[in-house]
Amino acid sequence: MSTPLCIFDTTLRDGTQGEGISLTAEDKVKIALKLDALGVHYIEGGNPGSNSKDIEFFRRVRESKLQAKLTAFGSTRRKNSSCEHDVNLKHLTESGARAATLVGKTWDFHVHTALQTTLEENLAMIYESLAFVKSSGMEALFDAEHFFDGYKANPDYALSALAKAKEAGAAWIVLCDTNGGTLPGEISEIVSRVVSVIDAPIGIHTHNDCELAVANTLAAITAGARQIQGTINGYGERCGNANLCSIIPTLQLKMGYECVSDEQLKSLTGVARYVSEIANVIMPVNQPYVGNAAFAHKGGIHVSAIMKDSKTYEHIEPHLVGNKQRVLVSELAGQSNILSKAQEMGLDVNPEGMKSREVIDRIKDLEHQGYQFEGADASLELLLRDAYGDAVQIFSVDSFKITVENNAGQMTSEAVVKVNVAGEQVYTVAGGNGPVNALDNALRKALVQFFPDIRDIHLSDYKVRVLDEKDATAAKVRVLIESTNFKDTWSTVGVSSNVIEASWEALVDSIRYALIGMDKNGGIAPMLAQTNGLVNH
Repeated sequence: MSTPLCIFDTTLRDGTQGEGISLTAEDKVKIALKLDALGVHYIEGGNPGSNSKDIEFFRRVRESKLQAKLTAFGSTRRKNSSCEHDVNLKHLTESGARAATLVGKTWDFHVHTALQTTLEENLAMIYESLAFVKSSGMEALFDAEHFFDGYKANPDYALSALAKAKEAGAAWIVLCDTNGGTLPGEISEIVSRVVSVIDAPIGIHTHNDCELAVANTLAAITAGARQIQGTINGYGERCGNANLCSIIPTLQLKMGYECVSDEQLKSLTGVARYVSEIANVIMPVNQPYVGNAAFAHKGGIHVSAIMKDSKTYEHIEPHLVGNKQRVLVSELAGQSNILSKAQEMGLDVNPEGMKSREVIDRIKDLEHQGYQFEGADASLELLLRDAYGDAVQIFSVDSFKITVENNAGQMTSEAVVKVNVAGEQVYTVAGGNGPVNALDNALRKALVQFFPDIRDIHLSDYKVRVLDEKDATAAKVRVLIESTNFKDTWSTVGVSSNVIEASWEALVDSIRYALIGMDKNGGIAPMLAQTNGLVNH
């Protein structure tokens, strides 16, 4: 029997303290629903007394009937006052949340320096605040702020703070490595001591300032903690919080603990990428378990081996966390890479033929020109389909034209695009906040009448890299475009000494790839049939 653990997600509170992350109330509701579906046990929504956005979130999310316990965050009462007259505690109890987390001081240095009060008054603040919240009918959790630093400085006082929280009826006592400077060995030793002397459920809340938040969380669980606090993708202040996307699968798949159901675990990659999209923060491709490169293979020897058995170079099966294996193709690729990619796409490939060698030579030539396919899977797939005779000519571009005008200090761009869809020529004009945006708008405007689903596609990232700086403004550039429809993400590449042409090439590939995906699901042919056109395969 696996040991059940409690997952406490604080993406919507601690995660939003990360630099560059700002979520609207609507964003927070959407993410809360995803977290609930993932199976976390607590969702900390924010501080209902700190700002109008969090107040609106708590009001709106109550209608969602979450299975997880919606949790409000606040601090212990002010020094030398009463809970009944503390506005923040009042907001907590009126938030409609089922639980409340109160943060309190456990480091004597902070009590004297930050709170500027006595050690005895701080203990009273902890006890009275937790008891007040519990008396309102809410579940009370205690976040022992700076606990590990406090324990190392004055273990007796740090433990006395925990004892007061237990006496007040805290459902969970959570040990916080607030500054993120504690080492795994210290975490293990201190948590073991706490578990031996405090008869209450213990949780762990770590920060990543030494790149040890995940390791420290695992050490705490091994030592007896049973609640994990963290965020999706490790978002959080300074260097971030413990990353639940790494912690949950490690505990469940490698250490024998039960965090969520197996089916819920399979949604982890989708949740991580969804939250990244809503937060408008690009996920690191090499993020463990859920990153785009987490199960990507480039070296020919590696690819040859995984085609025989994926365990040769993969520590788990990717589908267990909702990810997938990827084979990268570049100038380092061998025939195994090409065969693997072609088979993945369902292409009829003869391993004994010359076609694979021709494709490899073609890729090497293109990469010599500046293309990079390991970061542009969609362009690679289109290249392979063309090479193996599986191309889908859904539309063709007859011409395009761009005008850029400075009118009274305001720059405007306009694009004219002529495309051919199944024998029907379409001519469209559209503006944009720049030439690439204008081209994108014009192309979509031409195609949307045939393929309405492209309304759901948008560019999520756009990168331009100068390939040879010594050529200055005449240098070749490589444009990488990442597109998404909120379900899938794909990347395309274009190269030219003209940045507009490179962008256009990547843009057309992106739309073409998306439409091929629709075609696989039977979506394109019926729409084109209504126009009496034909799709040539």
